[in-house]
Amino acid sequence: MDEEVQQEIDRIFELQRDYRWTAKVSSAAHRRSMLEKLRAGVLRHADRAVEALHADLGKPPGEAQAHAEINNIVDHIDRARKELDSWLTPVDLGPSPDYPGARVRLQYEARGVVLIFGPWNFPFQLALQPLVPAIAAGNTAIVKPNEMCPETSKVTAAIIKEVFDDREVAAIEGGVDVANALLEKPIDHVFFTGSPAVGKVVMAAAAKHLASVTLELGGKCPGIVDGTADLAEVAELVAEGRQYNSGQICLAVDHLWIRQDLRDEFLSSYWAAVDRKHYRDGVFDQSTISRMVDARNSDRVQAYIDDAVARGAVLPRGGRATDGSGNFEPAVLLDVPLDARVMQEEIFGPVLPVLTYRDLAEVTGFLQQGDKPLAMYIFSEDDAFVDTVLRSTSSGGVTVNGWASHWGDSALPFGGVNHSGVGSYHGLFGFKELSHERAILVHSGKDDNGERSAWDGRLIVPPPTVPSDK
Repeated sequence: MDEEVQQEIDRIFELQRDYRWTAKVSSAAHRRSMLEKLRAGVLRHADRAVEALHADLGKPPGEAQAHAEINNIVDHIDRARKELDSWLTPVDLGPSPDYPGARVRLQYEARGVVLIFGPWNFPFQLALQPLVPAIAAGNTAIVKPNEMCPETSKVTAAIIKEVFDDREVAAIEGGVDVANALLEKPIDHVFFTGSPAVGKVVMAAAAKHLASVTLELGGKCPGIVDGTADLAEVAELVAEGRQYNSGQICLAVDHLWIRQDLRDEFLSSYWAAVDRKHYRDGVFDQSTISRMVDARNSDRVQAYIDDAVARGAVLPRGGRATDGSGNFEPAVLLDVPLDARVMQEEIFGPVLPVLTYRDLAEVTGFLQQGDKPLAMYIFSEDDAFVDTVLRSTSSGGVTVNGWASHWGDSALPFGGVNHSGVGSYHGLFGFKELSHERAILVHSGKDDNGERSAWDGRLIVPPPTVPSDK
């Protein structure tokens, strides 16, 4: 790594490590003004960001601005600005149940220096969206945009440099060597969005300094369909999620389970939905969908398809585009063996394995053997069916009869569980995630006997008696 970059990392970290104590006691008004400046910067550079996203990922401008990268950041900022005063108010828990005359409360305080790693699939939104609760909680922050999207990285870094003093928020661009150098610093909290494999590396590095972590990872999000849901509506939802960002999204339906007698009806509706959005006169229109981020990921998805077909799966249509671009037409795989790679690894491409079942236990049994996914989708009007799936499985979140709605609802925390993530955020939950919940007990006044409340030594526990051998 360039020596100048290392010196810049050192400079910024030292600035923020010193300033974190000032940031910790900053007023709600100051934090709100920071969020307002960030909001203005995002909107001021919105057109440039959309152009960068198109250059890096081929994202259609409407998708990038309306749904993923711009408005979601602004929405999170607006929510934090509106609710910040209530978030910062200490939680009075009332009189202590154990110490007469004492009162207890919870007070949220900043963690300190927060390191934010942005991912490549939503490189603008998910570099800046975690910054919102970091600022709201009174932290300083170092943002590392993703190097796989260089144009978006430049825009992200430019906004941060234009809007903030380096003591408060700074951006450092670069590759894996820069990421590793940042992780060598005794950061207070690391916020990482990406794959479980890299998440393990980040968590191990954070452990060297006992830093707390938020890991927003992924997994093989299943969709499960019974016979009570409207199949045309289900197909529309699944198609939207599977093709969104060319399937390069951790919340896409990774594989779909459907009752055997309903498969063909579902597929007819699924292809109708895909054709309406992504084909013109029977020809795939690449401009309607993001492209694969690079050749390595394109080859990875192709390898999943080849492996599945070699094991007996059927590829009725779709797959790699014929224009030599390395991009993929939407694809479906049928009759996929459960030990195929496409059923063991997160796909992150516009390929949907459709599996059938006769008994729901076949589905839940398979899911119980795998890692817990980030999301699960249940399509059913039968409450008993939904309850059985919920009791028999685990996932970061669940949407019933929809796609990714639990992600968009600000009243819910968003995050994974075990393999799919550590911690959660969005709204109040993001503020809490980027805060330390400090427990405070205040002795004051007198108890019922007129004595001043004080520590009575009850926490001192005598050592266990060790039996003698004699």
